[in-house]
Amino acid sequence: MTVRVDLDDTDKVIIRELQVDGRMSYSRLAPLVGLSEAAVRQRVNRLQARNVVQIVAVTDPMSLGYSMQAMLGVKVGSEVASTAEKISQIASVDYTVITAGRYDVLAEAVCTDNEHLLEVSNQVRRVDGVLDVEVMTYLRMVQQNYDWGTA
Repeated sequence: MTVRVDLDDTDKVIIRELQVDGRMSYSRLAPLVGLSEAAVRQRVNRLQARNVVQIVAVTDPMSLGYSMQAMLGVKVGSEVASTAEKISQIASVDYTVITAGRYDVLAEAVCTDNEHLLEVSNQVRRVDGVLDVEVMTYLRMVQQNYDWGTA
């Protein structure tokens, strides 16, 4: 179970600044939030320890030769959680969620071309428990952000 963490205004400013530049030094961040460098370091460490933030490198799949992205809507017969876990182990699947509604599982695939996407969709179809897969190819990414919860 996830425990809700309440953020104060200073935490929110720290997070917003790190979303712009995750490599920002504590000495540069401190005056932006009105704290000492040590206090900012403590706050960032606390946010990381509580799993509120992760500081990671986000890649652009297009720049790495992955010109195809698609969402796969998956209908599952039973054992949704174990089926979703098996789908998540497929190398080109980078995002897997259990959902309510039309699909039991949504899985995002990042592929080099149509043939690669076809192979990934076939791999998903072969997973025990999968009844049906609908492939929804991305034509254009309109928005992708990571700044929720800090406004």
